[in-house]
Amino acid sequence: MAEFTMELNDEQKEVRDWLHGFAADVIRPAAAEWDEREETPWPVIQEAAKLGIYSLDFYAQQFFDPSGLGIPMTMEELFWGDAGIALSIVGTGLAAVGVLANGTEEQIGTWVPQMYGDANDVKVAAFCSSEPDAGSDVAAMRTRAVYDEAKDEWVLNGTKTWATNGGIANVHVVVAVVDPELGSKGHASFIVPPDTPGLSQGQKFKKHGIRASHTAEVVLEDVRVPGHCLLGGKDKLDERLARARERAKSGGERVKNAAMATFEASRPAVGAMAVGTARAAYEEALEYARTRSQFGRPIIDNQGVAFQLADMRTQIDAARLLVWRASWMATTGKKFESAEGSMSKLYASETAKKVTAQAIQILGGNGFTREYPVERMHRDAAIYTIFEGTSEIQRLVIARTLAGMPIR
Repeated sequence: MAEFTMELNDEQKEVRDWLHGFAADVIRPAAAEWDEREETPWPVIQEAAKLGIYSLDFYAQQFFDPSGLGIPMTMEELFWGDAGIALSIVGTGLAAVGVLANGTEEQIGTWVPQMYGDANDVKVAAFCSSEPDAGSDVAAMRTRAVYDEAKDEWVLNGTKTWATNGGIANVHVVVAVVDPELGSKGHASFIVPPDTPGLSQGQKFKKHGIRASHTAEVVLEDVRVPGHCLLGGKDKLDERLARARERAKSGGERVKNAAMATFEASRPAVGAMAVGTARAAYEEALEYARTRSQFGRPIIDNQGVAFQLADMRTQIDAARLLVWRASWMATTGKKFESAEGSMSKLYASETAKKVTAQAIQILGGNGFTREYPVERMHRDAAIYTIFEGTSEIQRLVIARTLAGMPIR
């Protein structure tokens, strides 16, 4: 087991500096334009692909970093550049992870490369789970998948919402209900190949922040996919459903806790995104406070401003510590005894909202304009307390864990 450390090794520092250079030289100069356009920044994604940043290989290398710090380090640097563009670059990873976690070797080899394309013809993928009436309450999911045994096809019907890259993706990964009586354990994931009839884009959301990331509804109307598009295969699904039915009869808390452990392990990555945005806003405010003069001296000489910056830096460092601890725990297999994954996501996301608001205050009227990036950063930061589980859900998970209560 790797020892927990806050010191990056030489290889990690090299990757961090490389990512920071890309964020500074490519992402940041494009951020305001694509935020205004509210469109997917294809040229930036293509540049990331040329450099090897937009690829499964790169993210796999970071994921398998034995220290656990590869992914949070990557997320922090990219989202330091710009949250909307960064989410466009990493969003495909949600679908790729869905296939890697549940698919067979053949499915992984077939579909994951199609999610990314190549540097000359980049593609994106979408992971479709949330629904209009099933966000935090995944057991309320209504999208159904029915098996047509005669044709060895699955028929999908329903509407997904808040899907990153939804409708524009080359490959969609769709979570659907196959056994309603089992609640969330009666779900399965399906690949919807390119140009499959019946899948269409619904409403594209005009968002408060992360505008460069495409978010839309995905409508499924009698979408037929071959049997081999069920991730993991039907035999594995049948075995899993049978086990779930048996566990449900004897009390299913063990199943619920195992599912919660999966969410706990993924939440620090979102926390790292929030840390990146918060750090970017803090640095903008610090530089402004050093160079902006009022009453004959830099405003950082005023205690009211200096104390705000001190608090901002302290909160950012504390958030990073929580994120890195949880990431290390997930990688080394240490059990989340106190919902440390949710703790990291909760604190980092709330810190991002607070720090970006303080940055606007320090910049004054300038911070309220689009001429300065902190306004955009503040809008972007709002998403961190919402997706991958709202702050209220994080507090619920933490509280119930501390109380020794089951998490539903």
